[in-house]
Amino acid sequence: MSNHLAIAAVTATFQRVLQEAIQEEVYGARVTTTRPNQLESGSTETGINMYLYLITPNPAFRTPDPMTRRPKGELVKRSQVAMDLQYLLSFYGNEAELEAQRLYGAAVQMIQDGLTLTSDMIRDTLADSTMGFLAGADLADQVEPLRITPTEVSVENLSKLWSVFFQTPYVLSATYRGTVVLLDSDDSGERALPVRDRRTLISPFRQILIDRVVAQEGPIQPILPNSTLMITGRHLFAPIVLVRIAGIEITPESVSDNRIGLSLNAIPRDLLRAGMQGVQVVHPVQPYEVSSAYRGVESNLAAFVLRPRVTDIEVAEVEQHGHGTLAAAVTLHFELTVGAQQLVVLILNEWSAENRTSYLFKSLPRQRDSETVTIAITNVKAGEYLVRVQIDGAESLLTFDNDPQSPTFNWYIAPRLTIEPPDSDPEFEDDSEE
Repeated sequence: MSNHLAIAAVTATFQRVLQEAIQEEVYGARVTTTRPNQLESGSTETGINMYLYLITPNPAFRTPDPMTRRPKGELVKRSQVAMDLQYLLSFYGNEAELEAQRLYGAAVQMIQDGLTLTSDMIRDTLADSTMGFLAGADLADQVEPLRITPTEVSVENLSKLWSVFFQTPYVLSATYRGTVVLLDSDDSGERALPVRDRRTLISPFRQILIDRVVAQEGPIQPILPNSTLMITGRHLFAPIVLVRIAGIEITPESVSDNRIGLSLNAIPRDLLRAGMQGVQVVHPVQPYEVSSAYRGVESNLAAFVLRPRVTDIEVAEVEQHGHGTLAAAVTLHFELTVGAQQLVVLILNEWSAENRTSYLFKSLPRQRDSETVTIAITNVKAGEYLVRVQIDGAESLLTFDNDPQSPTFNWYIAPRLTIEPPDSDPEFEDDSEE
């Protein structure tokens, strides 16, 4: 790393190395660092003029550093700037003796594919008594090597360089790049206290991925409160595996690298909710490795739809309504707790091959979570109805008759309710499978 004198130190070292390479080729030739348009036209001395005409950021070291200061301004890390130096070398001499071309050849021979400015070259240059103005330079301590390499420039750009930048007649010239120069801030920053005890946690990181969550019976089968989930994915196995669901973490029944089996019966009934459920696989760290700041690796969040199941239906407060219709209060009992904020919709379909009247009723706002929900129905014809319920869009199932000898074979048969005028007893029939 280097201080602010690094750029000048590179130029001085490059000048000294060039001087040593050409002084035996052309007697009296000198390497200068003057701006080209300041050289006296027609009386320029024999030699090479090297001019730093452009400084550009180095692309290899241009990745932004982390924050160097804390929010209150305290320095955490010294900032660093990486630069490339662009040099124009112009060659002068007696054209009759081709001195300019001989000097060009000597420079090319020395640089060839790349010239490395070593620490010794830099120190020898800075030790020269004429370089007192660079006494504080620490370029020799830079870890990254400094190389001088030729660069390719088109005739058009070279002509612009002379005519626009310097506005002076063109002479034989070439361009070179010096890379890389690293400049550090002078601020010293802060150092943390020394580490008293090293406890390295080495844990090979593998991203846990859940591809899908389905019922054990098959990917197209509904997931019910007593279903067993099959969680499929990649990198699921670990010494300790937990499944995060319904706000808790539980240990699954079976685990392999691409499949996890989890019975929903292991989750308390009051925590599960019908509707969309989220699932994550968690690999916590081993207990002896645990740091409270590091909890382990978590998978992506996968979702599945948990279908509600109606266990009982009660019809009460049946009243005559206008135009021969009825109103009543239908109380639904569920296998799972229904949240107070969940939307419950009752769907009634008349159980008849001829009449197919259907109704939808939404529940009123509720004050607490409960396993029962009462919904008021109005303007309903007396009759027998199949019952379905949607909770946050997840719909309960109907049971169908699979007895080939039954007159209702392949019909939906349950759950059902009967709505009759007040002088009759409403009845509920539920042939659903347990």
